[in-house]
Amino acid sequence: MMTTPDTQRPRSGADILRIALRRNVGAMAWGTVLMGLYQAGETAFPIALGLIVEHTMQDRAPGALVLSIAALAVIITTVSLSWRFGMRILQKANTTEAHRWRVRVADCGLQPVARDVDLKSGEVLTIATEDADQTADIIEVVPLLISSLVAVLVAAVALGLADLRLGLLVIVGTVAILSILSVMSRRIGSSTREQQARVARAGAKVADLITGLRPLHGFGGNHAAFRSYRTVSTEAKHQAVTVAGVNGAYAGTAMALNAALAVAVTLTAGWLAFDGRITIGELVMAVGLAQFIMEPLKMFSDMPKYVMMARASAERMALVLTAPPVSVPGPRRPAPGGDLEIDGVRHGALRALKFHVPAGQFVAVAAYRPRAAADLAAVLAVRVPPHVYEGAVRVSGQEIGELSVEAVREHMLVNPYDAEVFAGTLRTNIDPSGRSRSVAEAVEASMLTDVVALHREGLDYAVRDRGANLSGGQRQRLSLARALAADSDVLVLHDPTTAVDAVTEQLIARNIARLRRGRTTVVITSSPALLDAADRVLVLDDGVITAEDTHRNLLATDRDYCRAVAR
Repeated sequence: MMTTPDTQRPRSGADILRIALRRNVGAMAWGTVLMGLYQAGETAFPIALGLIVEHTMQDRAPGALVLSIAALAVIITTVSLSWRFGMRILQKANTTEAHRWRVRVADCGLQPVARDVDLKSGEVLTIATEDADQTADIIEVVPLLISSLVAVLVAAVALGLADLRLGLLVIVGTVAILSILSVMSRRIGSSTREQQARVARAGAKVADLITGLRPLHGFGGNHAAFRSYRTVSTEAKHQAVTVAGVNGAYAGTAMALNAALAVAVTLTAGWLAFDGRITIGELVMAVGLAQFIMEPLKMFSDMPKYVMMARASAERMALVLTAPPVSVPGPRRPAPGGDLEIDGVRHGALRALKFHVPAGQFVAVAAYRPRAAADLAAVLAVRVPPHVYEGAVRVSGQEIGELSVEAVREHMLVNPYDAEVFAGTLRTNIDPSGRSRSVAEAVEASMLTDVVALHREGLDYAVRDRGANLSGGQRQRLSLARALAADSDVLVLHDPTTAVDAVTEQLIARNIARLRRGRTTVVITSSPALLDAADRVLVLDDGVITAEDTHRNLLATDRDYCRAVAR
């Protein structure tokens, strides 16, 4: 099978279809041969019946009858086996190709650097599933189109040998049917694109609602949110009905035209037989072909519709795959260990922010304004591209913009206060890769031991989607355990203990300081326990560092600090 490297980047929907066809040439060739045999066998069946009738009426010999039955058995066996193995090859290639594109789209959606495309996560999900499947259908469409053409040509040649007018009738009728249906298929393509876009928007709305379900219930906004979703969903439903109507009109027209052609062939053959221009055996063949040709004609006439649907889906995938990244990461990698330096960063609430965290030090940042804390976490997490803000962020002496984002993530982990919890188990949430050697230490340091001990499955306790069967404090401690188990050189925690009680918070603060000793750790927090556990505290006020000392010294000397962090 010919393959195309997955690194090849498509530029449009047409490129996506060409790549899919190129790397499945081998499977499509075998599928075309086998499906061509199937269609040829199907078409040969009425031809064989006509010949049997012709020779039986002439010879009336038992040997000829036995030979005819054997020939029919060979045809039936060929039809059965060629269909079975041909469809197996094509469906395997189809499924594999759909998987490749799903992975490509998911990879783009999960890249650390966002792509510059106006699509929400729910829309990307729809593109990675439905559109990937419909695009891969082109792998089956082309061989089936060719095999159907083989059947039509075999039928036309066989009828033409009986009488030229019958052969010409099949060819002219087929061309006319395809011409009419190709015009109708354009409407299907445009309608399908619109339907997919509206379904994707509805999916994005669902994703947003699920994310904000608890806050919505909290202030009673769930009814308004439901009405908003119902509006989007109704639009998708109306468009789906429109597409179904267009598809129904297309299918009905195709069936009517195919039936009209079959009737025309049958009536013409009957008239020629009545006029003595074809024999009874040829009449039987013509009537049989008129019936059998309905299937390849139907398949042949459906191909324009599937091609347009595949093109529409490929164009939607191209929206994601061809979108340029918001920023182009550099090629370098930071040195192991290292320090963290913020040099004159201006972004959002940050005003020429400047501070330095030496390698191996535990530093807490007390941000008086939550917006400034969020902006700092976003900059460090590379959610804000380096070219968007002024100043520089350096890891191990190298600017983040010169480093690959993957290398930054491997070296520096920024754990947000609202980190996601995934469906799976406690263990898979703490150690998704299954390679961490410090899961037990992370569980103990994050005080997640009581959750593990609460269930007889221990770390294999099942966690529902978004941690629905865990409390807020348990979800937060699970997220903290995951961050600690990653054992990164530089760890940045943003408000890791806001949902736990004061006693647990005190224990977690000490455990983090102990577990992270000798490695660079930054905690953005207003928690007195964490501030006290840090080697030093940086006060972030009005976008700049206004004070720097230990927590206890700041409590004793800085009245504003005392008011801001005292509980």
